[in-house]
Amino acid sequence: MAISTNKKEKLFTEINITPLTDIFLVLLIIMMVVAPTFQSMDNAITVPEINSGVAIEQKNATISITKEGLMYINGKQISEDQLTDELVAIKSTIEKPEVVVKADEKVKSSEIMKVMNAAQDAEYKKLIVAGEPLSKKEQKDLKENNQGV
Repeated sequence: MAISTNKKEKLFTEINITPLTDIFLVLLIIMMVVAPTFQSMDNAITVPEINSGVAIEQKNATISITKEGLMYINGKQISEDQLTDELVAIKSTIEKPEVVVKADEKVKSSEIMKVMNAAQDAEYKKLIVAGEPLSKKEQKDLKENNQGV
């Protein structure tokens, strides 16, 4: 085994970090420029469109809420005070005791919470919030059908 005793041939064991620092600074600048585009500019919540999912059976108690706050159970207009009583009455006539809430995207969440509380008071075990809101045509049809009543 030969050992070199030449002092001029030293091993270079230091790392030059200047190129590494340059790369990290460039990556940092890129992330600072790109990051704001990931934030949403509008904080308004809109109901997403559904591309796939489970179809909602029409045999359930369907509660529709328009943007004005009018409530309809299976197409019949009802006041907030009568909601629990009507749900109890409908419960015996349907196969599955489920409530489907279909609301306009501008409806306040407090209105939906009122429906949830009424469903709980009427002892429904399942509540479904439809992912697709009431269309303008559906709202117009509900109003027209209840004008003659």
